[in-house]
Amino acid sequence: MTRKSDGKPARALRGRAGRMQGGRGSGRASTGAVRLWGRHAVEAALKNPERRHRKLWATREGVASLDGELPPNFPLEYAQGADLARLVARDAPHQGLVLECDALEDIFLEDVLDGDAARPLVVLDQVTDPHNVGAILRSAAAFNAAAIITQDRHAPPESGTLAKSASGALEVVPWVRVVNLARALDEIAEAGYWRIGLDGDGPSNFGDALPTGPVALVLGAEGEGMRHNIAQHCDALARLPISDAIESLNVSNAAAIALYAIATRN
Repeated sequence: MTRKSDGKPARALRGRAGRMQGGRGSGRASTGAVRLWGRHAVEAALKNPERRHRKLWATREGVASLDGELPPNFPLEYAQGADLARLVARDAPHQGLVLECDALEDIFLEDVLDGDAARPLVVLDQVTDPHNVGAILRSAAAFNAAAIITQDRHAPPESGTLAKSASGALEVVPWVRVVNLARALDEIAEAGYWRIGLDGDGPSNFGDALPTGPVALVLGAEGEGMRHNIAQHCDALARLPISDAIESLNVSNAAAIALYAIATRN
C-alpha cells in the first residue's frame, strides 16, 4: 500500500549550485509528484519514511533551519529566495525550502477501521478549499484523530498550499479518499462508530450528542453544509453552541472545536 523511502534526515549535507528549473504553480510538479514548501511541511516530509524525495531546492539558511541533516548525496540544489519563489504558488511563504517528492500513496478505509477505535474519524463532505483541508489535518493531528476521509472527486489534491496549511500534519494523519462517501459512512457505522454531523440547525448541542464510544465527525462544505444524502447517513446532527453575534464558523474552526470536545469528553 505504501512505498518506503530512505530519504530521512541523516548525517551529512551535500548540494550543488545550478540553474533552477520548473514553473510557478499551486504545488503540483510533474505527473505523480508534488512540490511542498515551508519549513514545517518540508521537514515533516523529509522525516516521513513513506515519501520518495526527488529534489530539494533551498537557500543555505533554509537548510540550516531543518531539524537534522540530509543524508549523503541527497538531491539538493542551493538557490536564492527569488528563484524559489518561481517554483511555488504566487506569494507563497517558502521559507527558503521547496521539496519535490512523490505524492503519498493511497490509504484504504478498511485499514483505518482496523485501527484504534478510540481515535475519532473526520469525514469531509465536499470541503474543497485546500487551506481548510490543511487546517483540518492540523487539528486532526493535534487531537489524535485516526484519519480524515473525503470523496475523491470533491476534495482538493495533495499540494504545496494544502501541506503548508497543514504545517506537517499531512505526513502524520492518514487521508482516505473514497468513491462514494455515503457508502463509506455505512462501513464506518458497521465498524461501530457513532456518526455525528455538524449542522448549525441541529436539534442538540454537540456536547450532548457525544457518545462514550467511537465517533466519526462529519462536516459539510464551506457555506453549503452537508448534502442531504450525507446528513441522512449520520446517526445525529448537532450544532456548536455559538453566540448570536455570528452566524457560523469556518469549517476548519468548527472541526477544531468539535475535535477538542471529543478529546476532552468525560
